[in-house]
Amino acid sequence: MKYGSAVQGALKTAILLGGLLGLLAGCGGGSSGNPGNQPGNVNGGNTSQAVTLSGTVSGGANVFVDSDVNDPETSYVTNDTPDQAQSIPNPVMLGGYLNKANTGPAGPLFATGDRSDFFRVSLAANQNVTVNIADSDTGDFDLYIYFDDGSIDLFDPDFISEGVGQTETLTVPQDGDYLIEVYAFSGYSNYALVIGQGIASISTDRLVSTDNFVPGEVIVRFNETLLPLSMTRTPATLAATVGLQSKAGDTGRAMLMELDRTGGLTVQGASTNQTTTQGRRFRSPDPEKQLKMDTLRTIKLLRKRNDIRYAEPNFIRQPLQVPTDSYYGLQWHYPFINLPTAWDVSTGSPTVIVAVIDTGILLNHPDLQGQFSSDGGYDFILDDNISQDNEPGIDANADDPGDSRIGSSSFHGTHVAGTIAAASSFGGGGSGVAGVAPGVKIMPLRVLGNGGGTGYDILQGVRYAAGLSNDSGTIPPQKADVINLSLGGPGGSQAAQDVYTQARNAGVIIVAAAGNSNVSDPFYPAAYNGVISVSALDMNKQRAPYSNFGTTIDVAAPGGDTSQDLNGDGYPDGVLSTVGDDSGGNIDYVFKFLQGTSMASPHMAGVVALMKSVNGNLTPDDIDNLLVRGQIVEDLGTAGRDDQFGYGMIDARKAVDAATALAQGSNPDNPVISASPASLNFGNSSTSTPLSIVNGGTGALSIVSISTSASWLAVTPVNVDAGTQLGSYQVTVDRSGLATGIYTANITITSTSNTVSIPVIQRVGGQGTNINAGYQYILLVDEATGNIVDQWEGPPQNGEYNFVFNNVTFDNGKTYFIFAGTDQNNDGFICDAGETCGAYVSLAQPISIKDSSNNIGLDFSSGFTTGLQSLSAPGTGIQSQAIRRKQTKEIP
Repeated sequence: MKYGSAVQGALKTAILLGGLLGLLAGCGGGSSGNPGNQPGNVNGGNTSQAVTLSGTVSGGANVFVDSDVNDPETSYVTNDTPDQAQSIPNPVMLGGYLNKANTGPAGPLFATGDRSDFFRVSLAANQNVTVNIADSDTGDFDLYIYFDDGSIDLFDPDFISEGVGQTETLTVPQDGDYLIEVYAFSGYSNYALVIGQGIASISTDRLVSTDNFVPGEVIVRFNETLLPLSMTRTPATLAATVGLQSKAGDTGRAMLMELDRTGGLTVQGASTNQTTTQGRRFRSPDPEKQLKMDTLRTIKLLRKRNDIRYAEPNFIRQPLQVPTDSYYGLQWHYPFINLPTAWDVSTGSPTVIVAVIDTGILLNHPDLQGQFSSDGGYDFILDDNISQDNEPGIDANADDPGDSRIGSSSFHGTHVAGTIAAASSFGGGGSGVAGVAPGVKIMPLRVLGNGGGTGYDILQGVRYAAGLSNDSGTIPPQKADVINLSLGGPGGSQAAQDVYTQARNAGVIIVAAAGNSNVSDPFYPAAYNGVISVSALDMNKQRAPYSNFGTTIDVAAPGGDTSQDLNGDGYPDGVLSTVGDDSGGNIDYVFKFLQGTSMASPHMAGVVALMKSVNGNLTPDDIDNLLVRGQIVEDLGTAGRDDQFGYGMIDARKAVDAATALAQGSNPDNPVISASPASLNFGNSSTSTPLSIVNGGTGALSIVSISTSASWLAVTPVNVDAGTQLGSYQVTVDRSGLATGIYTANITITSTSNTVSIPVIQRVGGQGTNINAGYQYILLVDEATGNIVDQWEGPPQNGEYNFVFNNVTFDNGKTYFIFAGTDQNNDGFICDAGETCGAYVSLAQPISIKDSSNNIGLDFSSGFTTGLQSLSAPGTGIQSQAIRRKQTKEIP
């Protein structure tokens, strides 16, 4: 929304996808030749001078590794029994590896196997323990939790999660010390163990002993086309073939069956005609508990038969009070901007269209089905070397075929689209994630591919979205109301400014990412006149460390910071949305946490779409005026506009109410207290963190009281309004005098309108503070060929990895990437699913190194790129990048 002289420059304004992931430089842009002469980002020339590259790799938030993995280079400490249990912190994201004997890659565990990993940890009530299995095709793992009372009975765990899918999840009922066992029922795989507050990943295949179901009963549906033609097909005979007894139902549909309580637990194998029994029989002294265990194990074995379509517990259901999408609880960034209260007014109208001009979109992602505009979008990539979609020139197919030459593709546009309008359920039965405006439609426009995209192609996408003439020779039946541009680079163009002005004059509201170079220089297209520039916030409502700033910033929105886990849910504080994983050849549909101004921009675009849904006459000028007057934002930083946050953080409820007021000439009162973060994690070293308390609605509201449930927890005002007591607070914890253990408490905020409670967790003593991202392989990779030029490897030193590459040359304009990761399964690749992975400057912003002088300070982090699998389509569960490492010795 800037108005001044347009910056002259080259037409290529958004070309920077930067390499490994093909992800538009930093999810919102970055640049080769970044302003500020940042390390590794100045132009190199033709030179044979040898230089040194060095830096430090640090682990991600709460990252730890299993102490007995299959990489022979690691320090091996067995944790196969309760007495050998590995102590771990809470919260944590831990990478591990398990295998049955003689399965999996060669290595020290191949012949003997490693079927159990035990972990000792203090847990708090209602925390979630989740195992994400990297490859459920090769491994079937189960999860058990035991009360650590000194007498562990391996045949009688206290809580059981047994399934055949990619995720096992349990919820802790009470505070205490526990043992966690991850067990390989069959096969081999990497896995990620996640412990945290809030919702955990949910698997449709999980079998949990604490679920409410009828013990001894199983709902079974046969795949009758696979049964022998000679078989007598009655309920009784079919039940007998699997060792069960018929209770209700009939052939051709689901039947209710009972376990034979007089005999052992057996299930007849369909393929071998041999009776198979469970690998470990549980013998609980409690007959009811034993029957529930037997029921779950029977279902597990039935699900492995190819003649069974499905086998399920006979669940006891209760009325549903507060339905949500499965992973909505991990989308901290929505309550952050008061989105839930905005949904009380509108979840979006299908007559509103948001154009996502990006890498295209995975049109078959389950959480985006039914969310696209009727025109179907367009692919404007002219250069086939960039497009790589096997369709010469531009075409009407905006599906994203992938953009990577190394590892997994970015599927950047899919992540952006999911934030704007992923399908969401407000009436129960929802899966996946929620979108900001799930009721609106997405217009997918592909302009970015392998290596980025040209400014010309991007402008064709803008013209199409705005209903202007373009190279496709067509215009959509309905132009877009909003355009999102999570892309960019330095250097402006008069040609581009003219197009954005035309689009704005056509009534289109244009939103763009401010860039991720942590500089104040103008970044385009966000810096063009008439474009809303969005900077990124972390969970503390501070400018994210990567986000650009400066005079061109208009508004701020959540972009995340994956180096933190401030709310203690066990996952990095990135933005969770839809994405794909093509590292295995096929595209799996998953959900992943990313950070960047690319993630912030679609929050703003989605809120604008909600505003258009309640006021179809809303214009770009209206949005500008509401921003300038501070009517749709929470003011952050200095009063009024500043260079960090623009006019402030977008507030979805204020925005929807302001748009409604413009349409109706009224502004209804609906005050509601809102606090962020919604939960707090202090780990065992942090002592203070900020807390923001605001009026998330409209009308008068003031705080009546703020109390804590523990003497070690305090909340003090920092910058609050004298009348309402709304504003910024500091939360502190005092560990003096507290014994070693996990402590939980609540902050209760009571206002004249409503009351909110914020859960708090801290740890005293126990596991050290240094993270352990495992034995890291840090690779220097030739950008052009993908070949490994050099490799540093080693264990952590005080939680860090200090690498050096000597004698690096930049002959003939060579450029390099630096990647890091573990190889827990010892298959010769780092960054497999379930292994740590990182890139300079980040996986979301891999930047090529072009400098021909010595480079120091090439610092970045290596953590888990854990995604969450689709609940309605195949998925890997854990995002994979799969980069071959340089083996220094033969694998044993």
